[in-house]
Amino acid sequence: MPKVRVHNVTVSLDGFMAGPNQRLDAPFGDGVGWGDELHAWFVGAMEDLAAGKGGTDVEYFARGDRNIGATIMGRNMFGPQRGAWEDESWQGWWGDNPPYHHDVFVHTHHPRPTLEMAGGTTFHFTDESPDQVLGRAFAAADGKDVRIGGGAATIRQYLSAGLIDELHLAVAPMLIGRGERLLDDLGAGIDGYRVSELVGSSTVTHAVLVRR
Repeated sequence: MPKVRVHNVTVSLDGFMAGPNQRLDAPFGDGVGWGDELHAWFVGAMEDLAAGKGGTDVEYFARGDRNIGATIMGRNMFGPQRGAWEDESWQGWWGDNPPYHHDVFVHTHHPRPTLEMAGGTTFHFTDESPDQVLGRAFAAADGKDVRIGGGAATIRQYLSAGLIDELHLAVAPMLIGRGERLLDDLGAGIDGYRVSELVGSSTVTHAVLVRR
């Protein structure tokens, strides 16, 4: 049966996925940058995989793309704009050929027309409920799994509703202190999960949560 999965989500020791004030020139917020201490493992694993190298980080990184047929993300992951779209020129952080190559469903209070990109990626902007979006994503995935891509608020929403089957976290040895926490206010939804894997590498500790 197809699953709902989350992969390669990095959090600090104090549980933050991003710093405060996320914006165009600071996508991960103040004090957090791409390739810095929080995301160094991810960048290294991506480069090692491309070079044909292995290792713990590479294995966990590579899992994130296996058997994925559709992706769900929040508005904040798609881009830095908030509120109503000023225009529809923003097409995501990833250039003309995003790395998804399948249907991507973007949660937003301000839907806009479907956006077809090179390489087979199509962004759908929706204000539907998680259950409805998940149904559309499973249909688009055509028998494959659905990935929840982030950000923190979107993952929390699906996790607290008990809709995620598998969640992979990479815990980085640093403190951020403020910003966007991932595992706050989950309520009873978190009771349905257990830690199935806890593996350390030279950079992070990988933890996998699955349904009980």
